[in-house]
Amino acid sequence: MSDDDETTPLTPDVPTPDVPTPDLPTRCGFIALIGAPNAGKSTLINALVGSKVAIVSPKVQTTRTLVRGITIVEKSQLVFIDTPGIFQPKRRLDRAMVSAAWSGAHDADLVAVLIDAKVGLDDEADGLIEKLANVRQPKILLLNKVDIVDKPKLLGLATALNERAKFDEIFMVSARTGDGVADVKNWLAKHVQEGPWHYPEDQISDAPMRSLAAEITREKLFLKLHQELPYQSMVETEVWTERKDGSVRIEQTIYVERESQRKIVLGLGGETIKAIGTASRKEISSILEQPVHLFLFVKVRESWGDDPARYREMGLEFPKG
Repeated sequence: MSDDDETTPLTPDVPTPDVPTPDLPTRCGFIALIGAPNAGKSTLINALVGSKVAIVSPKVQTTRTLVRGITIVEKSQLVFIDTPGIFQPKRRLDRAMVSAAWSGAHDADLVAVLIDAKVGLDDEADGLIEKLANVRQPKILLLNKVDIVDKPKLLGLATALNERAKFDEIFMVSARTGDGVADVKNWLAKHVQEGPWHYPEDQISDAPMRSLAAEITREKLFLKLHQELPYQSMVETEVWTERKDGSVRIEQTIYVERESQRKIVLGLGGETIKAIGTASRKEISSILEQPVHLFLFVKVRESWGDDPARYREMGLEFPKG
């Protein structure tokens, strides 16, 4: 035998048994995001979900219904509810939107109160904080736009707000840049209740695609005409046809209240409606990941803000009186 033959034989590799570790329980919770108009709720919910589920516009009261965005953090499913902005209502639609916002807060497991740190504690924020006393759910404070506000102002604002509402936690965030968003998600993931998930793992919203497509067109409408068109305009997806070539044909109608508004939406030679359609088609196609043929029509529907059927279509309760 050679010296090599006399070496100690190697012990066969024996797999080391895995040390059993208990599986973390699944958790799920509904978090209502409330705040004044233009506080940045829709931008923030898109950042929290990591995808577009709510439309964003510089026009106040853009969000009308309860939009749910869904994300997963480890074993926790977080369902964020983007509510309409809370403000002093003047018209029937305003009252329905504010009612929906408070309804979302009362029905949620947790309430996230978003305050525009640049604006601070103005009349709208003050009224919102005052009514929080009627909300029994745990509450967290999100100070938004911290990327453009000095730290001393932020700390003073956080202290003043916490004295008023006694929040469970306070976060400094920027919906625009994403700063602080991960901290919010990680905290919520640990504090929502144990229980099964309510939605499939790959679902990011509970809104039907037809509804989201209509909202995208409404966003482009506002971005193009937000200084010229009242926010009462609405968009409905009338036709959605999956074609054999893999594309989608979508027909939508933009409803306005007066003929003068219809002319504004159409624009000279149809240029305005064409630009709105192009921008909307590109975004809808990107979300669907398939070609889209979008056809837009503009019709006058007088006083639609007083039609109960329109409120049902938007998921709002029709206020009486």
